[in-house]
Amino acid sequence: MGISIGLVGLGSFGSSFARLFKSHPRVDRVGLCDREPQRVRKFADDPFFADKFRPADAYGTLEEMLAADFDAVAIITQPWLHAPQCVAAMEAGKHVYSAVPIISLPDGNEILDWCNRLVETCRRTGLHYMLGETTFYRPEAMYSRRRAAEGAFGAFVYAEGEYLHPFNSPGCDLRQVQRSRTASASGREWLAAARGYADHGVRSGPMHYPTHSTSGPICVMDAHALKVCAWGYGPVSDDPYFADSSSSNETALFHMSNDATMRICESRELGHPGREMFRVYGTEGSFEHGAWLTRSERTPLTAEQMRDPLPPDVLAAFSQAVGQDVYGGHGGSHAYLVHEFVEAVADDRTPAINVWEAARYMAPGVMAHQSALKDGEVLDVPDWGDAPK
Repeated sequence: MGISIGLVGLGSFGSSFARLFKSHPRVDRVGLCDREPQRVRKFADDPFFADKFRPADAYGTLEEMLAADFDAVAIITQPWLHAPQCVAAMEAGKHVYSAVPIISLPDGNEILDWCNRLVETCRRTGLHYMLGETTFYRPEAMYSRRRAAEGAFGAFVYAEGEYLHPFNSPGCDLRQVQRSRTASASGREWLAAARGYADHGVRSGPMHYPTHSTSGPICVMDAHALKVCAWGYGPVSDDPYFADSSSSNETALFHMSNDATMRICESRELGHPGREMFRVYGTEGSFEHGAWLTRSERTPLTAEQMRDPLPPDVLAAFSQAVGQDVYGGHGGSHAYLVHEFVEAVADDRTPAINVWEAARYMAPGVMAHQSALKDGEVLDVPDWGDAPK
């Protein structure tokens, strides 16, 4: 028997997941929810959804969907809404998938408070939370975790992660993303709330969305950050995009629980086309730039060699849903994120990117930003422990 899942948020990003969730062999029923009715109609009227969607399962509010009898919800809404909506979903008895980040707010202490609330809600309800961090299922991360499980790295020594995304990148202009996010009803509400932070002098920075850079090294080393010192740079540009930011680029150095050192860069203002990557170095082997290295050789790897295989029936269903480009979203991660969450709910097991793991990706960035505001002061990084076995 399969599961039922409600899809909350059908904008540009949520739309890229809808056909995958619907087509998974262990999903029997899907619901559709968005505050913008035309977004719901787009999928409700699509014949592809007819066998698993019924007209009564179209909703205009999260509250309406949470009152229905779905097993789980996938929340792919605006980033400042994620954590409150996830807590509400678990309080209503639903397992929950959340788009990244855990939450996006100017105040780092509020972010940590929401991490704590999510952990406590998971613990108290016994329900599953999964963060949809794409880096976790990039081919490089899957391959490196396999080599780590074999012990091929030896002892971990040093790791790096970086997310270089210029705010004015022609490929993905963050100013346009910001305009799109604030054009909706929820976006207009956020603009009013954001003014309150600015009035109190609370300023954010790129480390408040660190998970694309922190998750690679952390998931490979299976370690968490203990201490951090960080510095900020800029902004040099007077573009309004940086009006609420104390810096446009932030670099942090972490002492990890396995005694390794980790460097993380989050950059939004630089002359670069953009890059998302990580490198991990051990006493016996290392991974960098799509290659496995030892003292005597360098072995380049293709994405196909690095990926874990999807089950044949899942791959076939996804291929029918989205065409041959199953591995098209964020390094092919979308298909794996959907599969992992559905399988975890159906089998009632803790998902790979559970709330304890997700907090270990988020908290380091929050504390790095606080360190940068204090001119590189060394600060402790909070941790909520391991996921229950």
